Amino acid sequence: MSHQTVIILDFGGQYNQLIARRVREQRVYCEVRPHTTPVEELRALKPIGIIFTGGPGSVYDPAAPQADPEVFRLGVPILGICYGCQLLAHNLGGRVAPAQGDTAREYGKTGTAFDTDCRLFRGLPAESVTWMSHGDYMEKVPDGFKLTARSAACPNVAIADEARGFYGVQFHPEVSHTEQGAAILRNFLYEVCGAAGDWNMEDYKDAAVRRLREKIGDGKVLLALSGGVDSSVAAALLAEAVGRQLTCVFVDHGLMRLNEGDEVEAAFSRWDIQFVRADAEERFLSRLAGVTEPEEKRKIIGGEFIRVFEAEAKKIGRVDYLAQGTIYPDVIESGAGDAAVIKSHHNVGGLPDHVDFKEIVEPLRLLFKDEVRRLGRELGLPEYLVSRQPFPGPGLAIRCIGEVTREKLDLLRQADFIFRDEIAKAGLAGSMDQYFAVLTNLRSVGVMGDGRTYDYALALRSVTTSDFMTADWTRIPYDVLDRVSVRVVNEVPRINRVLYDITSKPPATIEYE
Repeated sequence: MSHQTVIILDFGGQYNQLIARRVREQRVYCEVRPHTTPVEELRALKPIGIIFTGGPGSVYDPAAPQADPEVFRLGVPILGICYGCQLLAHNLGGRVAPAQGDTAREYGKTGTAFDTDCRLFRGLPAESVTWMSHGDYMEKVPDGFKLTARSAACPNVAIADEARGFYGVQFHPEVSHTEQGAAILRNFLYEVCGAAGDWNMEDYKDAAVRRLREKIGDGKVLLALSGGVDSSVAAALLAEAVGRQLTCVFVDHGLMRLNEGDEVEAAFSRWDIQFVRADAEERFLSRLAGVTEPEEKRKIIGGEFIRVFEAEAKKIGRVDYLAQGTIYPDVIESGAGDAAVIKSHHNVGGLPDHVDFKEIVEPLRLLFKDEVRRLGRELGLPEYLVSRQPFPGPGLAIRCIGEVTREKLDLLRQADFIFRDEIAKAGLAGSMDQYFAVLTNLRSVGVMGDGRTYDYALALRSVTTSDFMTADWTRIPYDVLDRVSVRVVNEVPRINRVLYDITSKPPATIEYE
């Protein structure tokens, strides 16, 4: 099935992946492409609209990323967001300059007035709150554009050339802090671009299966199966595409939650796939001995994953492709294009330079977590797998602060089980998106049985989120936290203090390392 497409040109902003997610929520298919994509390639995609993302640069800086001027002559509507808005002005005869003092420089939630006669703001209230993050401003608006939004500090918050379908906004409609952001993007897609809303997850599944069959042909595929949501959905998608050409390797690295290795094997033993459980606990723990730096942990684990896969591939025979359950937040946080590296994910930035496979296949690379779950349901996966708690590829190694040892892992496994058990008993599992325990490297004095202790502090972490790029800490009832604390200090040795993390993302990440 063919469908309409919107192209998102990436200029390096950290919110860029959210734009794609918001567009898809409007049932419009989109693809994220680097800003260096040749115009002929863009033309061949026949987009109904193009979105310029934000970015950290200043458009007047010679080193800043630029758009090919020919993109403005494609005859396609364009929406520029923040840096993208300034790029429109810079390329079409306007002038962008650094903000002077507090004038025109804006950060955070900002009261904004809209010209509701403009198609971009049609149907919106005349005033609302937007999320600003810019230190430059449009000193001169290009000819043919009119001002369509303003704030107290900046008279040119948005510009529009309705005849050509060119729009620019200084704020970020893709973030939830912009109250009317979804409506603004919908207006661009439907009022300006003429979207039909012809894309859904069923279409994505069918297209993904078709692409995988074309790419893999009669090749053999080895999948890194962790048993988490992402790798499970990737396994189901590949199984539908290539069937018995797929071998799933579950690397039991000794960094799983309590009993999880056995549960994964039991779940996938019922599937019509080739399943291999590779016992590599000693290998991983010996490589991690003495290592305390988080990035080094991730890279060691990523490297060992690949080497185990290579070893298993040699046992199996010819294997052409390595498949992974990489999803879009993994890619963005590991640094994509001009974006900054937040942390290397073991299956992205943690990969070694040399991989002994023809190619790496990542069928979920441009999907967000909620989209992955929807795809899993579309593929017929059982709900207990689709709704499984997210678990990082490096496992408990990044929830065990400092050096990773078998003793510390065992303590963490017990404490984490207690936390998850009490959340389930309280009926709260569905109200939070990720929750887990972290064994900190903090030791503190305590009193147990009239004796002095000097043992570990355990941190509990729970967040609610729609996309895992931003997250708020969960307001767990005190009585539930109390039951967890009492059980942990009574049932788990070497832990004498329990803490609850009330930090959102940003400024924190969801995981500790």
